[in-house]
Amino acid sequence: MICEDTTAFLTALEPMHSIAGLDLGTQTIGVAVSDTFLSVATPLETIRRRKFTLDAARLAEIVAERRIGGIVLGLPRNMDGTEGPRCQSTRAFARNLERAEGLDIPLTFWDERLSTVAAERALLEADTSRKRRAEVIDHVAAGYILQGALDRIRVIRAGQEQT
Repeated sequence: MICEDTTAFLTALEPMHSIAGLDLGTQTIGVAVSDTFLSVATPLETIRRRKFTLDAARLAEIVAERRIGGIVLGLPRNMDGTEGPRCQSTRAFARNLERAEGLDIPLTFWDERLSTVAAERALLEADTSRKRRAEVIDHVAAGYILQGALDRIRVIRAGQEQT
């Protein structure tokens, strides 16, 4: 099920399940996961893209191994907020994931503008070598995407508790 907003996504999630964040690229998929309390994102791995069925199978393995209850896909909007061809590609990937075996969990999108820039900056500040940055940038960016969604979920939950 694709949820267009974070509130609907949160409602669809199973309690005490982690969520995964994906930074979808043309050659790689960065993957990050949360804790079961949905508070902290941790970069996990970078999947080298081959065929959709193989990519989806690896994601299904991660979902099963880590008790993932939902997926947040980074949506690469243009800087002016509009959606271009990369957004269309991400939405198509989400529609295919929705039908993939082992991935019958809620999906949502998170505006990923500048997530890779933030990840690159953090890795530079940590004095990470160029080679190591190239190896980890995608799943670190996925961590930034997921942490943004987790922060939003925390705000939604706080608002629900007040009512």
